[in-house]
Amino acid sequence: MRVHLIDGTYELFRAHFSKRPPHTTPQGKDAKATVGVVSSLLGLLADPHENVTHLAVAFDNPIRSFRNALFDGYKTEEGVPEELLAQFDWVEEGVAALGITVWSMDTFEADDALATGAAMFAKHKSVEQVRILTPDKDLSQCLVGTKVVQLDRRQEKLIDAQSFEADKGFAPESVPDFLALVGDTADGIPGLDGWGEKSAATVLRDYQHLEDIPRDVTKWKTQPRGAQKLSAVLNASLTEAKLYRTLATVRTDVPLKTTLEQLRYAGTEKKQFLEWCQRIGSRSLPQRPTRWV
Repeated sequence: MRVHLIDGTYELFRAHFSKRPPHTTPQGKDAKATVGVVSSLLGLLADPHENVTHLAVAFDNPIRSFRNALFDGYKTEEGVPEELLAQFDWVEEGVAALGITVWSMDTFEADDALATGAAMFAKHKSVEQVRILTPDKDLSQCLVGTKVVQLDRRQEKLIDAQSFEADKGFAPESVPDFLALVGDTADGIPGLDGWGEKSAATVLRDYQHLEDIPRDVTKWKTQPRGAQKLSAVLNASLTEAKLYRTLATVRTDVPLKTTLEQLRYAGTEKKQFLEWCQRIGSRSLPQRPTRWV
């Protein structure tokens, strides 16, 4: 069997900024993103190629996490449209009404839940593959052979450990080190001055982690452009780089308390889902489920 783990926060943002038609609740509130996520999940459940049997959706609710206490510049809800923030509870209720397991994160992030779930369920002999549904580069560090893979549904692109390394030039295990060097604007990680994707990939191809990179640049196996300056910056900012790496490293110890059997999709509870659709003001979604309980 396959286990599908979905980045609900990404799906919510994607639906909000998509070209989907607007949708408002009977009270006149914007619910376009909420309806978009539930519609997308119904499409996934009906996709014969994915053959979904076991799945969970993780959300950041709220957006802040333990990482904000580690670094003041880490991402917050600042800049997120108020009408989108207002939908985080609604969408979780809708996904749960579909009969899908919801992981609502507060101290941890959705990425941490997905990483923990991938590590947990990949150990089961009955699980052929864990598919993490997100294009988020942070989750690439979870890739393990063809056992744990990433699926970008929008681009219909499947990424495993081998294809990732062939594309990026370094191993999935080095993703946090890579982000520490180049930064990640989406998460508020600044990176180190002068380090770009090409130079970081070149060095991390030879040295998997920050600690492995020789302090003496003349001992580097490969010399990217501006190697001396890059080495000087890294040596002077190694403490900061390690902090950035901590921020970029997904946790695999989230107390999910979810069994593989609990991920099984048994169907949509009709009364609960229809009541939710009525509250959200959707006439089309009640026609979409193909399996009721």
